[in-house]
Amino acid sequence: MVQVILRQAVDDLGDIGEVVDVKPGYARNFLIPQGIAYEANAANQKRFEEERRHILDRSARELDRAKAAAERIEGQSVSFTVRAGEEGKLFGSVTASDISEALAEKGLEVDRHLIRLEEPIKQLGVYRVTVRLHAEVRPEVTVWVVAEGDTEG
Repeated sequence: MVQVILRQAVDDLGDIGEVVDVKPGYARNFLIPQGIAYEANAANQKRFEEERRHILDRSARELDRAKAAAERIEGQSVSFTVRAGEEGKLFGSVTASDISEALAEKGLEVDRHLIRLEEPIKQLGVYRVTVRLHAEVRPEVTVWVVAEGDTEG
């Protein structure tokens, strides 16, 4: 394990400024090259302290933008009319990309990577899908998956 100083909050890892232990490959191949963290050493600790105010200001602005976007997204619903077989199993699936495109048609630009689906939807039904706009802001969208020929109620 190696220690890194987080420059931004990372789910299931820590908040801005925390020194956390991570696997060397995760630090070397992702966190450090993406600018998410610095290697934890005296020089980088000093460097982070000098940047702290700017990083926290930027984080606060991002939080405000995320809250504003969440107000537009929360409670929205999208529906997909699909072909389904026996017992409501879909021929194909509804993916995060499909949901992102349906939201875009409503004027809500949401990157597909922010839409949290454990796996593509493969059954008819109504689903609550979380959109991760920020570590602290996660509005939900209702996704209706109905069979061709059925009517939404």
